[in-house]
Amino acid sequence: MVKIRSTRRLAAALAMVGVVASAGLTACEPVVPDTYVALGDSYTAGPLILDQSLAPLGCLRSNRNYPRIAAPKIKASRFVDVSCSGATTTDFANQQGVTPGPNLPQFNALNASTKIVTIGIGGNDIGFSSIVKNCATLDPFSKGCKPDYVVSGRDLLAEKITATAPKIDQVLVEAKKRAPSAEIFVVGYPTIIPETGNGCWPTVPIVGSDITYLRSVAKNLNAMLRARAVANGATYIDTASSSIGHDMCSSSKWVEAIVPTTDAAPVHPNAKGMANTGNVVAGVINSVVTA
Repeated sequence: MVKIRSTRRLAAALAMVGVVASAGLTACEPVVPDTYVALGDSYTAGPLILDQSLAPLGCLRSNRNYPRIAAPKIKASRFVDVSCSGATTTDFANQQGVTPGPNLPQFNALNASTKIVTIGIGGNDIGFSSIVKNCATLDPFSKGCKPDYVVSGRDLLAEKITATAPKIDQVLVEAKKRAPSAEIFVVGYPTIIPETGNGCWPTVPIVGSDITYLRSVAKNLNAMLRARAVANGATYIDTASSSIGHDMCSSSKWVEAIVPTTDAAPVHPNAKGMANTGNVVAGVINSVVTA
């Protein structure tokens, strides 16, 4: 009888070991990346484009922004959008104090299950949208705002772009660290300023000399983003080329002027602009992510 009981105890113990071993193997199975995560500022979020997310409302994140357009078209089964209007590179690693809010650090959305990351950032680090609005004038003979930014041979905005480059590097390094299996894409800014000519004052009340200058600033910003993406093994997505002819001055504009005519923020993409960017983003992602 003692031997029978011992045998039964041994069998029960071995069965329990099998259960534990099985559970351990399941817990140790590799995580399969399947999530698309969108990080970015207002050009990603889509402020005032209806409908707006409540998570949090202060981020002014639209359900028609480009990540929402791209998500169903790409090879990822889950989607997370933590973009937030007003974000700078600092807000990726730190809580952003929007009202109501706050928005948690955007990097919190990245982990081992992340398959695809799009990043749209840098414009607020140099204050580009505010600069465009600050250059507005009702005086067609004004000397414009360029003298405020090009002083004694120094181009202050060019210097800001140069100073932002290492911040973009830090963003890309940290993104790869947090999402080691993900393909990372840097999304450039669309065409805001007319590609040629002196603008359309007074529809967009910026004098011709400033239009020329701001055009060069926008191109410089995108060139920096492209260079940092390439240097860090990420893919740059050009949205400027496809949006030429749909700038603030266009009759078929994809970026609203200083006084918007559709549900979008001033000097920001409208729903048509977001749709174009979303399609471009999806196309590039699908050319890189094949499975």
